[in-house]
Order: sequence, then structure tokens, then C-alpha cells
Amino acid sequence: MEREYMEFDVVIVGAGPAGLSAACRLKQNAAQAGQEISVCVVEKGSEVGAHILSGAVFEPRALEELFPDWKALGAPLNTPVTRDDIYMLTSATGGKKLPGLLVPKTMHNEGNYIISLGNLCRWLAQQAEGLGVEIYPGFAAQEALIDENGVVRGIITGDLGVDREGNPKDGMYTPGMELRAKYTLFAEGCRGHIGKQLIKRYNLDSEADAQHYGIGIKEIWDIDPAKHEPGLVVHTAGWPLDVTGNSALGGSFLYHLENNQVVVGLIVDLAYSNPYLSPFDEFQRYKHHPVVAQYLEGGKRVAYGARAICKGGLNSLPKMVFAGGALIGCDLGTLNFAKIKGSHTAMKSGMLAADAVAEALAAGREGGDTLDNYVESFKASWLYDELFRSRNFGPAMHKWGALVGGAFNYIDQNWFGGKMPFTLHDNKPDYACLKPAAESQKIEYPKPDGKLSFDKLSSVFLSNTNHEEDQPVHLKLADPNLPIEQNLPKYDEPAQRYCPAGVYEVISNDDGSKRFQINAQNCVHCKTCDIKDPAQNITWVAPEGAGGPNYPNM
Repeated sequence: MEREYMEFDVVIVGAGPAGLSAACRLKQNAAQAGQEISVCVVEKGSEVGAHILSGAVFEPRALEELFPDWKALGAPLNTPVTRDDIYMLTSATGGKKLPGLLVPKTMHNEGNYIISLGNLCRWLAQQAEGLGVEIYPGFAAQEALIDENGVVRGIITGDLGVDREGNPKDGMYTPGMELRAKYTLFAEGCRGHIGKQLIKRYNLDSEADAQHYGIGIKEIWDIDPAKHEPGLVVHTAGWPLDVTGNSALGGSFLYHLENNQVVVGLIVDLAYSNPYLSPFDEFQRYKHHPVVAQYLEGGKRVAYGARAICKGGLNSLPKMVFAGGALIGCDLGTLNFAKIKGSHTAMKSGMLAADAVAEALAAGREGGDTLDNYVESFKASWLYDELFRSRNFGPAMHKWGALVGGAFNYIDQNWFGGKMPFTLHDNKPDYACLKPAAESQKIEYPKPDGKLSFDKLSSVFLSNTNHEEDQPVHLKLADPNLPIEQNLPKYDEPAQRYCPAGVYEVISNDDGSKRFQINAQNCVHCKTCDIKDPAQNITWVAPEGAGGPNYPNM
């Protein structure tokens, strides 16, 4: 079928910090050179920011390069960090606050801001549109447009008005469009589904370590003004994750925003081994710890969401370019896990790619080539230096655990500045880390009290998640029988626990048999299933445009 098409110099997939920074930088470069560069950004969320979720303590380094006058322009950086409190929790009630001297330098936040990344992206979108960028929210890029020579020539958006069986709905069907481009930048965020396809097609990860991930679960609370301290950053490690029978890595955050609000969350390393572990339930019981409960008690939960993060860092970066395009931001994997920050690194990667594209277009290149100058400028940038200094952080934790690995990282970061004369590697994928259920300890989680802890369905309700119900399920099973025939007997089907939105259930039929049910309507697009399924049987693809969560200010 012949599709309608539009042509641009550059198409960018994803209106997150990387994609929007690239778009702004392209237009800035064009203005300085007296060029005309047409730039289009497609965003699968219903609006810019609807699918954005991050802690977030924000380092403004890249923003200052992109918009030196960001304060005058009204960028929503309203709460500077005033203090870091870091605790090692030893039990459900115990723990100690760590003195600053024992904390890795990367965990100090002087000069940073507590922000809503969603609101920052909305502001970046305003700047981009003011510069002439075309932004199309509600349009999901479904696949890369690749010619007969294997060159990326843009993207194809998803069809609209298709029923659950894949048939066009009467009077509602609209085929997806081709958005053709000389260069295409992929900024879909962690585990981007087209990025995943491109990495496989072009074998981009052939020389990289296995990528590693965490699942971040976050809530926003309105709290008692008497308990509110704008600018306070609280991090914890240890309980509830690093305990007997539940040995998993991760840590928590609690940040005091403006307007008597705090954001609270837990990041669980997806290399955990116990199939009975539920990141959602670990987060719910974590909020009962006195260090956290002291702020939340008497407050009201107003938002919920979850998103996977790439934490492999420098060692896990795939090749970033291919004929006709490049990966940027968390589609590439630029998060600095030692800092627990990826927004400034995503922005910088987008800016570097934009510089390379602008240079190519100014030289009269018509696309289809590889942006080798992006690779060169990346390696010469502060971004590369920052990731290089943090390259051992994650592997050390995986090899030696929170205590010994943490001690190593303290020495590496504070004494050697991240420049020890060797590099640690971890090539075991997260999905391969699960132990059989028979070798694992069951975990009994307390029932939610409805005050500090809650169930999954009431949480998903707060994420404002919605999908057109009569559409193809966007969570694809390579083998529909595998969850019941293999994952259930071996791992007690962990999908019913690792998903933080209640998407996957094992249902008992009247005859005593079991079936695997997918509640795709609940999906908050966190991508955990695509990452953690031990058989790699689940593939997340973009649903119909505008489907998914609608985060107001996450």
C-alpha cells in the first residue's frame, strides 16, 4: 500500500531531553550558519512530557551550553539542592546516616536542582517550536524506514484505527505515514523498541558489554508543610533490597520539590536473582521505614509511575551510528549510574549528534552516510570523560555486592577520580540472572495499608494510563505457550511480579489448568518485561499513538 509521506532534513524520534536538545541545537546551528534545516520530532505520548519519568536531581551543565540564558527564559529549575542526606538502612526500622566523607563524590549534589523532567521537556519543546521545529505528539514511530541498501531513510508511524485482530476498523482506519529524512536520530529513551531493532540489524553491540538495567518506581506526594524542606535530597541503600533471602541491589530517593511536594522512589537493579521479588511491593514496604515515613505520614499520594533505566554506562554503549542515523540519549545508554543522573548526559549526546548532522548538511551531504564526526566529538567531550570515570561503578556492585562494591566505588571515585588503571566488566545479561523458584526463598509482602502503601491497580489509576481498548496487544509473545509451559514451573512466572502495573497474570481455569493473561490496558511503558523475561519471549512495541500514561509532572 502506498503511504503518504513528508520529507525533512532531520527526523527525531522521541521528545525527551535528548531529542529536544538535538532539535534545538540543529536550529541554533542553522541560524548561525544562515542555513535552512527542517526538523521534525515525533512523540508517542499524548503531549510532550506525558511519558517522561525521572527522579530527578538535575545537573544543569548541558542546559547551560544549550541555553546560557535559561534562567531568563524561564526554565523550570526552581528548587536548588540544599543538602544531601544518605542513609544505609539495615532493617525495617534500623539504619545509619552516612557522613559526607564516606560518600562517593558522584553522589554530592551541590549546584544541582530538583526538578520535574516532564516539565523541563515541555519547556524545551516550547524553545524548539520557537526556533521552528515541528513537533508531533500522539504519533508513535513504529519502525525505521530502511532502503534496499540498508540505509535508514526516516521512520514509519503506526497505523491508527486497527482492531485487536489487526483488521482496519470501518471508517476509522488511517495508515501510518512515512516521515523521510536525510538523517534520523533515535531518542526513544531506555530500551527504545526501534533502537533495539537497529542494534540487532546492524550488530551495533558486537563490541560492547551486555547492557544492564534498573526499574525505577516513583510517586509524588503532597506533604505536611511542617515536614517540608525545599531542596533536601535523601538517598538510601540496603534494606529492603539487600537482605537475606532477597539479595538485590538498588537504592531509594526522596526529594523535596517546591509547593510542599516530595517525590519518592525506589530503583531496583534488574540483575536480581530471586523470581519471587516484586519491585513494586519492595517500594511499598520501603515507605514504612521511619527515615521515609517521617515525611510521608499525614500526606497524600498524587501521582505514580515507573520506567526502566539503562545503567551499563560506557562499557555497554553500542556503536552509536549507522548509515543514515544515530542513537542518542538513553536509546544509546548514556546515563551515568554513579550519579544516578541521565538527563544532562542525554542532552549532551543529542547536542553532539545535532552538531554532526548540521556539519554534514552544511557540507552538502545528502544523507545516507554515517555520522562519524558524532563519534569523534563524543569521544572528545566531557560526556565521554564523565562516563569513563564511572565505568567501574556498576560492574563493581554486581561483582562484589553493595558493601564491598560500595567500598571499591568510594575509593575509585574519591581517591582516584574514576581513573583506576583497569576496567571491570559484567557480561551476564539481567534476564539470565534469575534462579529457579525451587532454589529461591519466597517473599511474603505485607498488605498495603492505604495510607503509605497501596496496591497496583490504584497506583496505575494515578498514572492516568489509557489505551484504545480494541487495538492489537502491544506486548508480543514469540511463543504464547512458553509462560505457562516453561516460565511457570521453573520460575513461578516472574512477569506477574516484576511488572509494576499488573499487566501480567496467571489465571486458573475451571478445569484447573492455567492461562497467561496480558492486561495491556494497564501498561505504563516501563519496558521491564522486555528486559527481564528470562526467555526473552516478550517484545514491547509501540501501541497506537497517545496510548500509555499521561504524567502531569513526573
